[in-house]
Amino acid sequence: MATRLAITTPARRPGTAFRAADRETARLAKALAHPARVAIVRVLLDAGECICGTIVDRLPLAQATVSQHLKILKHAGVITGEVDGPRICYCVDPRAIRKLRELLGALDPPSGGTS
Repeated sequence: MATRLAITTPARRPGTAFRAADRETARLAKALAHPARVAIVRVLLDAGECICGTIVDRLPLAQATVSQHLKILKHAGVITGEVDGPRICYCVDPRAIRKLRELLGALDPPSGGTS
C-alpha cells in the first residue's frame, strides 16, 4: 500500500502576500472608484474647502448620497472634515493626493518600454 504525503502551504494572513505600497494604492484607488467621489474631490480642489450643502449644489446628487461619498473619502484619508458649528467643512488632504500620485507613478513602465 502506497503512503500518501499531504502537501500543505503555509497559512498566510490576509494582505501579507502583497507589498504595502500595493495595498495603499488599492485603498486609495478604491476610495476614488466612483465617478461621484472623483467629482467631489474636483469640487473640493476647485473650492479649497466646502460645506456638504455647497457640494450638493454643484453636483446632481442628493444630500444623502453626497454625505455617503464624503464618508468613504474621509475614511480613506483622501479628505478631512472639520466641525464648524452645526456643519462640517471638508477639504482634500494634499498628502493623500501626493501619495496617490507617487504610488501611481511607480506603476509607470521604464522609459523606452512599449505603450
